[in-house]
Amino acid sequence: MNIEKIIKEKQGTIIDVRSPGEFMGGNVPGSINIPLQEIPQRVEELKSMKAPLVLCCASGGRSGQAHNYLVHQGIECYNGGSWLDVNYYKSQII
Repeated sequence: MNIEKIIKEKQGTIIDVRSPGEFMGGNVPGSINIPLQEIPQRVEELKSMKAPLVLCCASGGRSGQAHNYLVHQGIECYNGGSWLDVNYYKSQII
């Protein structure tokens, strides 16, 4: 699945795995902040969200870690990389 298409067609949920402080400094409108260290405790909550999940962070490292973990939990998700890239795709929605 193409991440850009998922975002532009509003097919899933955008999850930002940065810290709350980083998230408050700027984020993708409509995204949900779940810091990386909270992912294991919030798996059931994540399973109930509209899939696929598009994960993002500052550079793609933490969202990559979250992606690897969540795939093993059976959750359909993609590493969207930097929140700035995800925000750019979202800004293309007309």
